[in-house]
Amino acid sequence: MTGPGRVASLARAPGHGFSKRVVPTLTLIAGEGVEGDAHRGVTVKHRSRVRVDPTQPNLRQVHLIPSETLARLTAAGFALAPGDLGENILTGGLDLHALPRGARLAFPSGATVEVTGLRNPCQQIEDFRPGLLAHVLWREGDALIRRAGIMGIVLAGGEIRAGDAIAVALPAPPHAPLERV
Repeated sequence: MTGPGRVASLARAPGHGFSKRVVPTLTLIAGEGVEGDAHRGVTVKHRSRVRVDPTQPNLRQVHLIPSETLARLTAAGFALAPGDLGENILTGGLDLHALPRGARLAFPSGATVEVTGLRNPCQQIEDFRPGLLAHVLWREGDALIRRAGIMGIVLAGGEIRAGDAIAVALPAPPHAPLERV
């Protein structure tokens, strides 16, 4: 990690679309996700996953992206603003992609998100901004590198605000690397 984490911005969308609207606060609901967001629920809500098996658990209740990723993509020529990539929480100062599965992100209200895995970037990112997919999904040897944020579930509910500190608690070793969920 690069220092203490902070909430840079928050976003939600009541319907299934790509981008989300920036809001000053979010209410996290334990076991469900973000109040007022289309992906809230105990079972999977992402349309592609619902088509496969609508009864599978929702491991994608909350989507987080580091603000450093947005800065890198903007420097690469993509005009991006908070919420554009569909994230609920834009963070600052945390290397989210380096966290292990099971890491917990705690906010001052007591709200807690457990990291479940990597967001799997798809054609929607390419449709949103042509050429963007290659900047968040690439190969290094045999490894497929995903850098479009991480996903989590809500363990404890509460309100979070832009500017809130984020405390990170790592699970006991050995640490499981993040995989796509």
